[in-house]
Amino acid sequence: MQECQNPRWAVVSSSRGRGTAPAIAGAVIALMLAILAPVAESRQDTDISWRDVLEVASGEAHMGPWRMNESDFRYVDDASVALRADGMAAVVWVDQARQNVFLQRYGRDGEPQLEAPTNVSRSANTFSWLPRVVMATDEPDSVYVLWQEIIFSGGTHGGEILFARSPNGGETFSAPINLSNTQNGAGKGRLTTRRWDNGSLDLAEGPDGELWAAWTEYEGRLRISRSRDGGHSFSAPQHIAGSGDLPARAPSIAVDGDGRIHLAWTVGEDPAADIRYTVSDSRGESFDPPRTLDATGGHADAPKLAVGGDGIVHLVYAESPDGPWQQAHIRYTRARAGERFRAPEDISSAHAERFASVGFPSLAVSGADLYVLWELFPRPGHRSRGLGMTHSTDSGEHFAAPEIVPHSGESDPGFNGSLQGMLMRKLAVNDAGDIAVVNSTFQPGETSLVRLIRGHLER
Repeated sequence: MQECQNPRWAVVSSSRGRGTAPAIAGAVIALMLAILAPVAESRQDTDISWRDVLEVASGEAHMGPWRMNESDFRYVDDASVALRADGMAAVVWVDQARQNVFLQRYGRDGEPQLEAPTNVSRSANTFSWLPRVVMATDEPDSVYVLWQEIIFSGGTHGGEILFARSPNGGETFSAPINLSNTQNGAGKGRLTTRRWDNGSLDLAEGPDGELWAAWTEYEGRLRISRSRDGGHSFSAPQHIAGSGDLPARAPSIAVDGDGRIHLAWTVGEDPAADIRYTVSDSRGESFDPPRTLDATGGHADAPKLAVGGDGIVHLVYAESPDGPWQQAHIRYTRARAGERFRAPEDISSAHAERFASVGFPSLAVSGADLYVLWELFPRPGHRSRGLGMTHSTDSGEHFAAPEIVPHSGESDPGFNGSLQGMLMRKLAVNDAGDIAVVNSTFQPGETSLVRLIRGHLER
């Protein structure tokens, strides 16, 4: 089984291998619009003001045939972002030509803070894919990065979960730690035996500097690991859910102020997949039995969790009522600790009237302010072009009408990147109302770009 193959540029998913299949197989999109409920409008007069886009990295746009770590890949991709309270943004991305993860910091004024991007992974002989970045809350100079390294350890699929930490704001990083140590293709979120998304992993910080890493394996298991010492060491991976017959996919992890660990995921090999959720009140010593959220018969995918300072757990995900690879919309639900999640609502229907589909959301919360970002698919069966967004200023009771994030639409060169999988975290916010969005684009044979788009919530 190949890890990936030369993509068919007009089509979202390849017939084998990497299997990022977010868009549409149906031809008559208009018939499904009646399914979608209207967006609940915000009762508060707020708006997002956007600043100029910053070019983080650029490269060629070449993706040759898959030859494992000898593949001729030359492009930049897979951006992810974290945001500090003072407006400092940390952006990580991969340079496929150099097969490494890089990091740069940007001040609120948009100026880069490091003389040159820092090479985080330092593994030029193996591909590094789809990183996540966290900036510590109480130690502003501590930066943590988690990514998928395409190490072949003897199994049928290559993939290990690697972690590195920086004590000096990203200027230097520790030697990477292999958290997974498996032959089972860590970091793969399987949809079918032939289709999957890489980047099926997540990283979150909890109270007292604890770190939690979650990932899935191609063989199906969802695992988590904890660090109690700021990333110097991690516990042995704990099996939470998933099996060969019912593979877990796309985990999202969040930790509230009381140390409760919230974990959500979906499943593969099931056209009627539902979101699963569990919580630990014992700081990971044990987890509640997983429960299913909103069993509708549609295909639910790519969940994202966030917990506000008020303890409310927020959850968004994409749902395709007619099954995988059909038209999708973004659904939102929330719950207080110990309570049931309320009935999910569609928050993207206004975009469903203008685009063939939406999917793969990102989620961020600050106080009562909630932000949801998603991929836009303007044409059936094509890759995403642009990002949509909505926000709520009352903890998810009402949402503003969706908007297109500037510098991410069809007027910009190429389609959205994430060529190895679209399970990304592209959004970060802080209490000052600062918003950071990252995106990568790919224009075949011409150029690939990683961009940082800054915004601010105006009241």
